[in-house]
Amino acid sequence: MENQQTTPTTKLTAGDLQADTAKWAAFANTPQAHDNSLRVRNMNEVMELAKAEPIPEMLFGEFWHQGELCILFSDSNAGKSILAVQIANSISSGKSIEPFGLDVPGQPVLYCDFELSPKQLEARYTENYGQHYVFENNLYRADLNPEGEAPSGFGEYEEYLNSGIESAIISTGAKVVIFDNITYIGNENEQAKFALPLMKYLKALKVKHNLSILALAHTPKRDKSKPITSTDLQGSRMLMNFCDSSFAIGSSTQHADRRYLKQVKQRNTKQVYGEDAVCLFDISKPHNFLQYTFAGFGHENVHLKDVKTQQTEDHTEKALELKAQGLNLREIGNELGISFQKVDRLLKNANIKARIQAQ
Repeated sequence: MENQQTTPTTKLTAGDLQADTAKWAAFANTPQAHDNSLRVRNMNEVMELAKAEPIPEMLFGEFWHQGELCILFSDSNAGKSILAVQIANSISSGKSIEPFGLDVPGQPVLYCDFELSPKQLEARYTENYGQHYVFENNLYRADLNPEGEAPSGFGEYEEYLNSGIESAIISTGAKVVIFDNITYIGNENEQAKFALPLMKYLKALKVKHNLSILALAHTPKRDKSKPITSTDLQGSRMLMNFCDSSFAIGSSTQHADRRYLKQVKQRNTKQVYGEDAVCLFDISKPHNFLQYTFAGFGHENVHLKDVKTQQTEDHTEKALELKAQGLNLREIGNELGISFQKVDRLLKNANIKARIQAQ
């Protein structure tokens, strides 16, 4: 049997340790070791500095406080923009939204709208395109300029857009900024590697201009039979780690226009609107202002989908996808783990529903 060679174990000697100590001592005296990446202070000094800062006031009850970077997220078409404009209108006018507190006087608000066209916005805040709602003059709206092109000196369009956002903040004097939605100011924020620089940008913007920021975000497809959690947010780990607070909109199964709000993360307050006490609203349009109207409080479980109903919807959606790919009933059934007869029923019911909605 051949002798096997083994690699000798390396042992650290006193001389090695001295060499390492000398190496780190040399590094400590180099310029890069004295950069400004960290601010090191005595804890008592930090407390003294904190005393001079104002106590965070409520902007939208316990959901969003002054000086916070807050994320509002929900499924598509749940009404994020409706609520966000209502919040912007509340802060600009100094009038609270029932039943939430607003502790600041009316002040400039910049609403960065990357979703709706001016005509779509008009439809929401008029009575049949007449009798327009009159907003406060300190509520500003910024949207994408279709003719805007990044001049030389900007690496990417996002860099050019970020420069425009900062200019708008300065020109309006806004200390409250709402982004609808953050997809437009960051590349593919559902991926962590893109979410991190986006949140760093928003944090830096907040600190530099002493802002309160509300950023709207989407959730990927989720199981609506389960309570909303932080993991339902796209890019949840990075986005949730870097924000100060977050709340979500859930769609109720009780009524098509009913929504509930739930706190997901908070730092300046305790959780008031959790799973046991979500805040209920109905989307309504009294006269010329589309809004969330307070409807009470309730338990989140009451507003979730039945597990069986959710499973049926998931099977139907997948069956339609597989049928479009050319699979037959038996093949679809094998993919979903159900009988081909059930696949047939799901597809027929989906076709009936589609015809009714088209009428």
